[in-house]
Order: sequence, then structure tokens, then C-alpha cells
Amino acid sequence: MPFQRNPSKSFVRSGLTSALFGLVMIAGSALAQNAPQTSLPRARLSAGMHQIDAQLALTPEQRQIGLMFRQEMPQTEGMLFVFEQAAQQCFWMKNTLLPLTAAFIADDGTIVNLADMKPQTTDSHCSEKPVRYVLEMNAGWFAKKGIKAGSRLSGQPFVKTP
Repeated sequence: MPFQRNPSKSFVRSGLTSALFGLVMIAGSALAQNAPQTSLPRARLSAGMHQIDAQLALTPEQRQIGLMFRQEMPQTEGMLFVFEQAAQQCFWMKNTLLPLTAAFIADDGTIVNLADMKPQTTDSHCSEKPVRYVLEMNAGWFAKKGIKAGSRLSGQPFVKTP
């Protein structure tokens, strides 16, 4: 709100009302976000012979919520975060209850690097190069399958369109 020297009482009152309304809307939005996302689109990905049923976080809001508040996740499921353009992507685990491993993935499906992430921490875990994709799986999933940096994933998100 711009600074005014002599605001009228009605301006101050309407400004306070607007501010309170905004806070109520933000609080309501935050409360709605205290539940896991359940109705995201999905894609089938492959890591060699291993199949992954990935929920797709496509919008900024979906990416912001991610896997927060999940109590459990099946071993063959994960979440693929899809960004509009390649950039250094950094993730943290605030409000995330499950230990996860993040795979930072290039456009062609090649894993650039992996990061093990502890629940409910604000430590940053970043891609070593600009990427458009990040796949979160249960902690240790990639290691158990022998999948590491340099391995390649396949599936619709990694198919180039002409």
C-alpha cells in the first residue's frame, strides 16, 4: 500500500479491513494445504526394468505443496515435478513427513544427481546443473534399484516433440 500523509479514517478503516480479509484468505489457504494432494495427473515412467507411477506436479501451487503431509507412499509411486524451463532446482522438506530421495533429471531423462532428504527439514538440496524435472521417491529407492547419476529414465515427459 502506498504511503499517504493524511489518510482519512475511512481509508484507514478500509485498508485495515482489506488487510484482515487478506490474512483470513491466506490462513484459509494454508489450512487447505495441510492435507496431501490427491488428484494430480499421473505418468508411467521406467528406470530400466523398474516401473514408476508418478504423480505430476505441473503448476506452481502443485509444486509448492509437493508431497507435504503424506503419511505414506507406495514403493512404486513418486512425484515428478515439471518446470517450464531448465534452471537450478532446489528442494527442502518443510512439512514433508516421509524421507525421500530426489533425482534431478535432464530433459532427455538422464539423472544429473540424487539427493537424500530428511523429513521436516529446511536444508536445501539442489541440482548440480539446470534441469526441468525432479522425481521424488521414497528414500533409498534409487540405491536399492542400482539407479544413480547418469542412469536414464524413460516415459512421456522425456519424449521430445517436434
